[in-house]
Order: sequence, then C-alpha cells, then structure tokens
Amino acid sequence: MQRPIGIDLFAGAGGMTLGFEQAGFDIPISVELDPIHCATHKFNFPFWSILCRNVVNITGNEIRQKLNIPNQEIDVIFGGPPCQGFSMIGKRALDDPRNALMYHFLHLVLELKPKYFVIENVKGLTVGKHKFFLEEVIDKFSKNGYKAQLPYQVLNAANYGVPQRRERLFMLGCQNGLTLPNYPQIQTHKKSENYITVFDAIGDLPEVENYPELLEIDWVKAENDYGKPSEYSKKLRSLKPLNNDYSYKREYDRTILTSSLRTRHTQKLIARFNATAPGKIEPISRFYKLNPHGICNTLRSGTPSSRGSYTSPRPIHPFTPRCITVREAARLHSYPDWFRFHVTKWHGFRQVGNSVPPLLAKAVAQEIIHALNLRPLKPSRKKYKLEKLENLELNMSMAADLYGVDRHTIAPRLRK
Repeated sequence: MQRPIGIDLFAGAGGMTLGFEQAGFDIPISVELDPIHCATHKFNFPFWSILCRNVVNITGNEIRQKLNIPNQEIDVIFGGPPCQGFSMIGKRALDDPRNALMYHFLHLVLELKPKYFVIENVKGLTVGKHKFFLEEVIDKFSKNGYKAQLPYQVLNAANYGVPQRRERLFMLGCQNGLTLPNYPQIQTHKKSENYITVFDAIGDLPEVENYPELLEIDWVKAENDYGKPSEYSKKLRSLKPLNNDYSYKREYDRTILTSSLRTRHTQKLIARFNATAPGKIEPISRFYKLNPHGICNTLRSGTPSSRGSYTSPRPIHPFTPRCITVREAARLHSYPDWFRFHVTKWHGFRQVGNSVPPLLAKAVAQEIIHALNLRPLKPSRKKYKLEKLENLELNMSMAADLYGVDRHTIAPRLRK
C-alpha cells in the first residue's frame, strides 16, 4: 500500500507541500517559477523534485514524464494561483491575461485529471464583482467533469492551531462521482484564551540581540539559551510529536538557532519601539507591536522585485525593541524549526509571508484524506538529511543558473 500522491502547482518555499505531507500525502513533484524559492524548497524536501517552471508554459504530459507515472492516478492537485484582474462588462475574467495563472491551474487540473483539487487564494476574491470570477471558475470545472464543495469558505489560520490571524479563501472539489471533501471544522475554541499565543510560539527562542554574529550570518549555536517551551513550541522543536503527523523525519541540530539574521535599528527607532504598547501600532513606522498574550496579525510578504521590492512592515517583538526575525515569523506561521529559509531577511520573510501556514494546509489535506477514505500511512523512522546549505545562499542569478532558467524570469530586485 502506498501513500496518496499530490502535486503543488505554486509551491513557493513549501508551506502547503509540508502541510499535505504532514497529513499523509507524498508530493513527488512541485512546480514553482522563482528559482530562489525552488532552491529553498529543494533544501527542505530533498527526497522530492521541484520543477522550476512557469505553469503558463508547462503541460500535464511534461509533469507526468517528470514524475515517471504516465498512467498512475493523481489524488490531489493544490495551489494558490495569484489573480490580479477582474472582468469588465461583457468580458470574461478568465480571459483577462492578469488571471492567466488561474486559467492555467484549471487547464492543468483538467489535463492531469486528479481525483481532487484545492484552490487557495486571497479573501478579497469572495466580495463584490470578484465573486463573478469565482463563479466562472466553478462553471468551468462543472462543464469538465468536476464539482466544488459550496459554498467555498474563508478559513482563519488561528482556528487551526496557528498563532496568527490569517484569513484565506479555500475552494475544494473533486471529480463527479467521488465524495466531496468537507471544509475542516474549527479546531480551536472561539474563546480567545484557547488560541495559541505569540508567547506560546516564540517565548522560548533565544534573544538574538545577545549574539553579535547574527548581524552577519543567520544561524548561531544557542543550545543553552532556549527557554521553557510551550506545548506548541515543543512540537515545532521536535521535542514532542505533532498530532496526527505523517511527515518524513529530517535530521537537524536542535542546538542551532537558524533563520535569525538581526536587523540594525537606529536609536531613535528603538526608542519609538520601546514606547509602543503591546498590541498597538507605532505611529511613524506603522509597525505593529505583538501582544505576547494575543495572536499575531497577518504576516505579509511585501511586493515582488517586479513591483518595487517593498518590504512589508514586520511586527515588533513583544519584549525587545526590534523587528522579529525570520525564525520568529516562521514560528508564528507554524513552520517547524528544522525548516529553513533563504539567508537574507528579504527573501526569508517573502517566503514565510507568501505561504500557507503548514498547520492550516494540514487541516485541509486531512479532509481530502478522509474523502479518499484512506488511512494515512506513517513513513519509516529513517531521518532524511536536508539539502546543501548553499541552496539557501544563492542569489537570483546563481539560482537561475542552477535550474537552467532565464536570470530575469523574476525581474531584478530594485535597490533604493
């Protein structure tokens, strides 16, 4: 008996890939356009393949050839195709070139014929004229042998064990004749005291200000500086198993603090951060100061290089007058500590902020497993070595050369 197969079509660093793996899927191939993300994805998923391609220029046959499964059924295809354009009077939204990625997601689903599909997207698609676009997507599926579980739902990551208020649209569907999956039931009680808090997530992490070397590199040996972990952080530190976890074990050194490059702040900014109360916004920078007893605001990725490379405001640490690190953001996003990101803050925060929190993806994936009427299979106890650290240090040109793609596949970052 083998594990069900999924394909991630907009993989990024791998938040959804990880969540589906934790639920019991194998994701033997993922597709991602950005070579920096591809290198990070390969680092964290060394036993699977990443295809550095634009979904606009790829066919289902190419994916099957890469998978070496010409006739095997694919259980689920999932992803979050970005959508930027919406229909004017008399114009169909799927014909808008700015929505090409959704069109090609649809096309690949219909070509590869998975049993199930999962679409993730911004909450804004559910309001106003944008709803007509979703209706068009549903209509396209229904005319080609698929049905969607309606109404589609906006899921808040905070309701699924993630210490972050993050609302995203999910649409689940399947081939006609199969059982539609349900949307996951809320796993956290509505009372705020039952949510995982910011302190639960990052309270045990070493204070990066104590390590001058973190001004130059993103990791340090910090074995004696970890605090008492919460139940949540025990799971992310692999001190305690995650509930219903069917992922493959990775080798990593728990004494090393990773993805923790420091930020140099001016004394004036430090003073303003100090003067800001937890749960409030610093009035000049507009940065939000985390409340240790609350949950995090939505972590955002900023704009891509093609749109100015603007860094999205990062939250202020609840106790230290500084912005949080990539590792702290990853904890607030439900990534385990073995999962690493690009060594730069810009790429690292982009990889976290662009991704679906793994625990939210896992909750959705569990519903697909249930609809497939499968009992998840635990992998062997073997621990897998992560890929070469050089994967996390590549600049865009080096990453593009590694995957044999144009160096300007992603427009150069604009430095000001």
